[in-house]
Amino acid sequence: MQKRFLIVLLMIILGEVYSFILVRSAVKSLPGVWRVVLFTTYILLTLLTWSSIFLFRRIDWAHLPHMARNIFVAFTIGFMVAKLLVFALMFIDDLRRLMLWLLFKIAPSARPAAVAAGNGISRSQFLKSVALILGGISISGFLYGITNRYNYQIKRLKLSFPNLPASFRGLRIVQISDIHSGSFDQRNAVLRGVEMALAQKPDIIFFTGDLVNNKAEEIKPYTDIFSKLKAPLGVYSTLGNHDYGDYVQWPSAEAKKTNLEELKSIHGQMGWKLMMNEHVVLERGADKIAVIGIENWSAKPNFPKYGDMKKAYTGLPEKNIAFQILLSHDPSHFDAQVVTQYPAVDLTLSGHTHGMQFGVEIPGFKWSPVKYVYSKWAGLYQVGAQRLYVNRGFGFLGYPGRLGILPEITVLELV
Repeated sequence: MQKRFLIVLLMIILGEVYSFILVRSAVKSLPGVWRVVLFTTYILLTLLTWSSIFLFRRIDWAHLPHMARNIFVAFTIGFMVAKLLVFALMFIDDLRRLMLWLLFKIAPSARPAAVAAGNGISRSQFLKSVALILGGISISGFLYGITNRYNYQIKRLKLSFPNLPASFRGLRIVQISDIHSGSFDQRNAVLRGVEMALAQKPDIIFFTGDLVNNKAEEIKPYTDIFSKLKAPLGVYSTLGNHDYGDYVQWPSAEAKKTNLEELKSIHGQMGWKLMMNEHVVLERGADKIAVIGIENWSAKPNFPKYGDMKKAYTGLPEKNIAFQILLSHDPSHFDAQVVTQYPAVDLTLSGHTHGMQFGVEIPGFKWSPVKYVYSKWAGLYQVGAQRLYVNRGFGFLGYPGRLGILPEITVLELV
């Protein structure tokens, strides 16, 4: 982990160095006043973004004007990504030039053949131009992503299970995840998302964790909206890593515990059955299926393992339950424990990754940087007979937008 952090830190430092050189080179041909203004603006923006990063925990982000905060955060992320892109291209160019220099040292006669004659743009100048263009696209893209933060998408799938009891065939599930109510700033947009979920006419609704960013108070302005989520078989929920208040400073351990108890109570007030390492058995006629819900359990070292599958299974007559659905916030739980120790679980529903709120999804192809941390990060996966569905998240956290990976309402029909 430390080695990975040092590599990322080195890339960021080199990105700053390369970006400084690139911007200085790009403005040097401009008239004096413009050169000074643009280069000074670049330096000030760089200082501002780094100051906001170092002072992140001291800034009261929640009480800043929403639009100003969203634009600033989106610009900062786009600015940093732009510099990493500049680093990648400029580093490639430096490697190319280093290899040519070594080639000419080893075989001086190769120089005339390697150096093309003519007045065309040099490779280095071309890569510098591409780097500037990509940097601009990055900043513009992340600013544009702000407009997508409430652009809810319905993802519909039919899943076939040979052991699904006859009475439950056609069961219609709506899954939402990662609401992160502390990030919301538009009640009407959130209400529209809830109405979209209800319009799917679900038999049952599952929420797979992270109702808030940190504190129970964040959901209070929206409890009337999420209380509208109703289904004939009920609404079942779990906790995610953000729900425990682990990422903020509390005046005491008791205050943190009180916050969690309040959050758990709010689930009940909204009519949701919060699954705290437990199960319920759903019946239709003589047929039964089990819904198992656990607290957050992650295979990643920086996330908590509050979940307890053994406790959740206590009292469950497995032999009499032909079909089992597991609600588990973190998808890394699936490979680390569910597949290896709980083969009776047919379908696991997770969230957590948000698809990093950034990536590419086109028919037949999807990519996001989060795939290098989570092998299963969005959509449907299968290991043997067991399925995992990872919801891309209803809300947003950190970056106040969605670029390529849109907020999701999942509709699963079991057949």
